[in-house]
Amino acid sequence: MVLELYLMNIKRSEIKKIVQKAEDKNLSFRVFDLENELLKNYQQPHKNDHFFIIIVEKGQVEIQIEDKIHFLKAGKISIVFPEQICYISHFSDDLTGKIILFEEVLFCSDILKNELSPYNVNLSANLNCTALPNQEFEEAVTLIKSIQNIYNKPSLVKKEQARFYIKVFLLGLIESVHGQHPVLHQKTNQHIYIGFKKLLNQQYRSERTVQYYASQLSISPKKLNEITKKHCGETAINAIHNRILTEIKRQLLFSDLSHKEIAFDLGFSSPSALNKFVRAKLKETPTELQQELAQIYTA
Repeated sequence: MVLELYLMNIKRSEIKKIVQKAEDKNLSFRVFDLENELLKNYQQPHKNDHFFIIIVEKGQVEIQIEDKIHFLKAGKISIVFPEQICYISHFSDDLTGKIILFEEVLFCSDILKNELSPYNVNLSANLNCTALPNQEFEEAVTLIKSIQNIYNKPSLVKKEQARFYIKVFLLGLIESVHGQHPVLHQKTNQHIYIGFKKLLNQQYRSERTVQYYASQLSISPKKLNEITKKHCGETAINAIHNRILTEIKRQLLFSDLSHKEIAFDLGFSSPSALNKFVRAKLKETPTELQQELAQIYTA
């Protein structure tokens, strides 16, 4: 119930309700020019049921995704994944570029789960803000303009072309990001690390022991620690604690829940247990952390 109340506080944008012309009702994507007037719709914390991409050709804009602020300038691209909390602020008057929205079905999920699984580690975090070399950026912009032309005058065949172009664009970004953030030990237990991250995102509220995740993955706790150290440079228990800390920060920053409600939502036995956890990890209380986050992100 507490989690439901928390989520209700955040507006959720649905792509099917973003309709600027009759054809939009039958399209799984949108492409708009990046204009200040349009950005006013994204200045409050919200979540999307779709992918949201900003491509900056000129000027500057800040976008906050979860508890991180990204500074975008010419040549930078930001992809916000579905259900990530985000909002836009502090954009310059000369800002130009593109905004692309598309349904999750267009993302290369099946390919990433199978043939390209080594590319799927921390993908959302890496794609939240990335920069392409000049030539690759120009090629990406040209591709997006082709998609925009189809969006403006769609046909049955052209819609299929647009879906293909979007996948080409995404795969190009994924390849570039993979080069910037190479994944070590790709051939050694990669699938186990990915399985651990997926399981952690599903169970972190109720399961906080390395033993639990190791048993679910049919390996020993020692082996799980070895794998997490290889792939992300931290122990399994630290990965678990950092996931909990991320959600604590998220709720302190974006929700109106009391510390007691946050504690129970995240599986702590009491507010004092939450206090003890935050103090042990960050050397400050939840109240101090909340004030710090407010000063950094909402000042």
